[in-house]
Amino acid sequence: MIENQADRIKTVKTTTNSGDEMLKLDNQLCFALYVCSKEIIRKYKPILDPLGLTYTGYITLLALWEEDEITVKELGSRLYLDSGTLTPLLKKLEQQGYIERIRSTSDERNVLIKLTDDGRDLKNKAYQIPKDLICSTKLENFDAYDLLSDLHKFMAQIIDN
Repeated sequence: MIENQADRIKTVKTTTNSGDEMLKLDNQLCFALYVCSKEIIRKYKPILDPLGLTYTGYITLLALWEEDEITVKELGSRLYLDSGTLTPLLKKLEQQGYIERIRSTSDERNVLIKLTDDGRDLKNKAYQIPKDLICSTKLENFDAYDLLSDLHKFMAQIIDN
């Protein structure tokens, strides 16, 4: 039995040529990405709880801090979230006083999302969040920027295909 993650990675690199090895869970890219995603989001919870935010609420605010006053459709596209996920999230952020939803006067089917003063002010508290996450994950032990760069390249390839 493989004792630790480093040994698992060595095994994956040296044994993925055979058919059975290709079907092992630890040899699946999707599984490694799934576990990392799940664990990163779990690490965010104690950091975001004091602000009353979930991970999806946080990334929604990140997108709005970059570009305020966008439509629900544009926001969903930016976050890769469907309207079924986004609508309840936006309702919660509105109830918390961070955003307001404004129906377009030119086309009532479009709803504009706009940060409130409280939503803009929350950005000042959010500057510490990425630092706290890196500390909680020990990402400083390797180059997080290289990982992020590689993941962005992978995202571009997988989304375009």
